[in-house]
Amino acid sequence: MTDVARLAGCSQATVSFVLNNAAGVKISADTRAKVVEAARSLGYGALSLIHRPHLAPMRSGSIGFLCDQLATSPESVNAIEGARQACWEDGVTILVTQTMGNPEMERKAVETMLRSGIDGLIYMTIFTRQVVLPAFLHDLPVPVVLLNCHSADHAFPAVVPDEVAGGLAATEALLALGHRRIATIVGEPFMPAAQDRLKGYRKALARAGIDYDAQLVGEGNWSPTSGFEATQRFLGLKERPTAFFCQNDKMASGCYNALRDAGLAIPGDVSVIGYDDDELCRHLRPQLSTLILPHRAMGAWAIGRLAQPRTEKTHALTKMDCNLIERESLAPFMPA
Repeated sequence: MTDVARLAGCSQATVSFVLNNAAGVKISADTRAKVVEAARSLGYGALSLIHRPHLAPMRSGSIGFLCDQLATSPESVNAIEGARQACWEDGVTILVTQTMGNPEMERKAVETMLRSGIDGLIYMTIFTRQVVLPAFLHDLPVPVVLLNCHSADHAFPAVVPDEVAGGLAATEALLALGHRRIATIVGEPFMPAAQDRLKGYRKALARAGIDYDAQLVGEGNWSPTSGFEATQRFLGLKERPTAFFCQNDKMASGCYNALRDAGLAIPGDVSVIGYDDDELCRHLRPQLSTLILPHRAMGAWAIGRLAQPRTEKTHALTKMDCNLIERESLAPFMPA
């Protein structure tokens, strides 16, 4: 909302009122149009105003939202908020529970939700991955949608971020500015998100005719410290990178600190791009360019899929773009 407010020339409160379609607040049509256009141009989508599903069958009901973790990151909160925006005006409530991935707690939670009369269930994991679903999900009397995860049998509609396309977009943004020595700091390599973002990085280099250089790939663990240490190693190379693609914003914050300690200016000497659109992006100086994880849009998509008639037995996996949010950490490459 901070980014949208700046672009639209209004307050953050006004953005909140417009995007949530708040009743009883008098906002001019011109201001509403500016907010919606700003949200669209930044990739946020203004979901509550654009693609609300028809939820008549659920009008007086509720939807269950089962998540393995809620308190460790903003992704689950964003997904829940996207789902809420998509069904709030139809009087549909969302019942949320955290299970920590415990199969017995998942079963008990769903039983409780069914007794309360839910019309559908959203099953979410905090880390994007393929999951082995509890068997009871296949026998529920209500539709099920998977959010941020998918199953091998494709028995349920599922939506995940397109991480390969995200890694591609981040790297291509740096290539478009003339950078050719682009370092990347990856997350924990066992995680599909880290693997896919690296695939996108390699794909962008290949498209640009640049050979992959393993020296320019540093392993992190999503923490600021790992970003700091990886950047220090890169700066020790005979020919240092001119740009950094950090696979999450926390590692990018560590990258910032290492670059400053080395006396390098961002973006005058080095460009940096992150991933996730974490709140800290707005507090770094300069503000960090990043890619937004589409969990809010995924939450709205899940509501829409629950409202659709279910006829097919298997479902193609839906992947959502991770759009680039350009701020002040990018600049064209300037040869020394």
